[in-house]
Amino acid sequence: MGRGLTPDYPLPTPPPKPKPTTPPKPRCAATSCFQGVRCTETESGFQCGPCPEGYTGNGIICTDTDECRLNPCFPGVRCINTIPGFRCESCPPGYTGPIVQGVGTTYARQNKQGSFRCGPCKSGFVGDQIKGCKAEKSCLNRVRNPCHASAQCIEEKGGEVTCICSVGWAGNGYLCARDTDIDGYPDEALLCSDPTCKKDNCIFVPNSGQEDTDKDGIGNSCDDDADGDGIMNEQDNCVLVANVNQKNSDQDIFGDACDNCRFKLNNDQRDTDNDGEGDACDDDMDGDDIDNDLVGDSCDTNQDRKKTLVILTDPMILFYYISDGDGHQDSTDNCPTVINSSQLDTDKDGLGDECDDDDDNDGIPDIIPPGPDNCRLVPNPGQEDDNSDGVGDICESDFDQDTVIDRIDVCPENAEITLTDFRAYQTVVLDPEGDAQIDPNWIVLNQGMEIVQTMNSDPGLAVGYTAFNGVDFEGTFHVNTVTDDDYAGFIFGYQDSSSFYVVMWKQTEQTYWQATPFRAVAEPGIQLKAVKSKTGPGEHLRNSLWHTGDTNDQVRLLWKDPRNVGWKDKVSYRWFLQHRPQDGYIRTRFYEGSELVADSGVTVDTTMRGGRLGVFCFSQENIIWSNLKYRCNGKLSIDSKIPEAADPKRKPSYI
Repeated sequence: MGRGLTPDYPLPTPPPKPKPTTPPKPRCAATSCFQGVRCTETESGFQCGPCPEGYTGNGIICTDTDECRLNPCFPGVRCINTIPGFRCESCPPGYTGPIVQGVGTTYARQNKQGSFRCGPCKSGFVGDQIKGCKAEKSCLNRVRNPCHASAQCIEEKGGEVTCICSVGWAGNGYLCARDTDIDGYPDEALLCSDPTCKKDNCIFVPNSGQEDTDKDGIGNSCDDDADGDGIMNEQDNCVLVANVNQKNSDQDIFGDACDNCRFKLNNDQRDTDNDGEGDACDDDMDGDDIDNDLVGDSCDTNQDRKKTLVILTDPMILFYYISDGDGHQDSTDNCPTVINSSQLDTDKDGLGDECDDDDDNDGIPDIIPPGPDNCRLVPNPGQEDDNSDGVGDICESDFDQDTVIDRIDVCPENAEITLTDFRAYQTVVLDPEGDAQIDPNWIVLNQGMEIVQTMNSDPGLAVGYTAFNGVDFEGTFHVNTVTDDDYAGFIFGYQDSSSFYVVMWKQTEQTYWQATPFRAVAEPGIQLKAVKSKTGPGEHLRNSLWHTGDTNDQVRLLWKDPRNVGWKDKVSYRWFLQHRPQDGYIRTRFYEGSELVADSGVTVDTTMRGGRLGVFCFSQENIIWSNLKYRCNGKLSIDSKIPEAADPKRKPSYI
């Protein structure tokens, strides 16, 4: 074979290269996973499950968990960490109990030595392991209704139930007894610890404060010798201060022991600044640190009042300056075109809540997205709400954060009003120039929840300083004498001395004894009037109030009880008023005991779109307005005897 030539026979074929082999996938074996851990085969091999209780790791390698670090044993008892699990040694001397042992952190947390765990509440009970269980209550289920047969059952927010004794009954709602004088205290003691379960110390005369100066168990209102000094009230010159010697240096009707000007006659005992020193002997009667003698007409309070009266009672100026009818001139109204007599401005930004899209100024709008704000009156930009009930955590039980819980707060959406209180009031004399009678004499009791008027007086008002939008107003009315037969009542929507609503009750028919400026005739019965006087206080308004019927430019009669029945001497009546200025809704009802004796039905009038509350008298002495209560309420509650409470979860159109 020559060089470069191929052989004339075939060359041998090289052997084929072996194909690469795939290593076998791991399979579950007895040692693949930790002992007791389940092994599952997969496409790629196997997978181990979680480590057993008492261990931690990836399922292949598991290490023991030390449960003793969770302190599952009783204080002072040694904890032994076993593999797996733990065991507590015996209880210390003086204690007994089972030996605690177990496996895993969950068991150690839930079964600590000396602890317990509650299960779910039994049937008929509601609650949880944290708050506990209590009997399930429901106003709709007769069996689960906890209220007395003579009480009203009210379902509150969150399923809570409140029981309130009906009119003419008193107690805590679970137990009720007759309350003849309707002052909130039963005629007989009840087997409960609430203050309202105590026996009334004056069964037939309302005294919601239960005052008893001499501590003899008989209330001042029905005690012939209230101070216990041995001198009967009618002869005593200090009825509520014991003074056997009856010393009276200035010879007025008040003894030295109770006279706020001992050496200067002052039968009216007027004390403008409430400093305990009567105006007649007070060098600074208004308490402004400026001597009385230095005050001229230019800054005299009464002069200012008269000037203001002229402005406010001019109908053209009223029309021009008060656009929404809520009693506040547009120049000072924080919502000039929205009715808001209360002028509530929670965030103090100069814009009233009724027209402010963000009442608390926390960046969350009250209604529109990203709202609604779940705490409309309290800043909470995070909107935290752990129980998802729609009310933010920060305002859960006190919506306006005024430190008074919603359940007892008379205005849960207004931090400026918490409890009924007429201790701060304004006396309004409606016939200041008249000399036929004296001015009213007001006495405020029971921390502002009771008012007494003692004199046979000219027409007058005692007006609280709190202004309301929608409001419910109730109280007990009682004339504690058989003398005279004239007017007593209450007012609402008070905006000034020429603009207010009055509910007034006359006992008998009578023509007013002063025929100037016109002859006024009063008919017996309850009357609802709208006062819008062009002249203001004086003889025109005086006679117009006395007269039953309309008087041009003074008073309009909105409703009169068709029974024409007067009030009875020494009998208590309970009234309920509902006023919704937004719609002009007005309704008032009167009860004698538990019996409804008068109902105005729904009257619609928008003359006054909200205002202040107070009481009214005209020529009638010894009137008691007892157990007074008011509450903010913008809802209509047409049929309920006790109006429903405002729902703090939503922003109402008006409060």
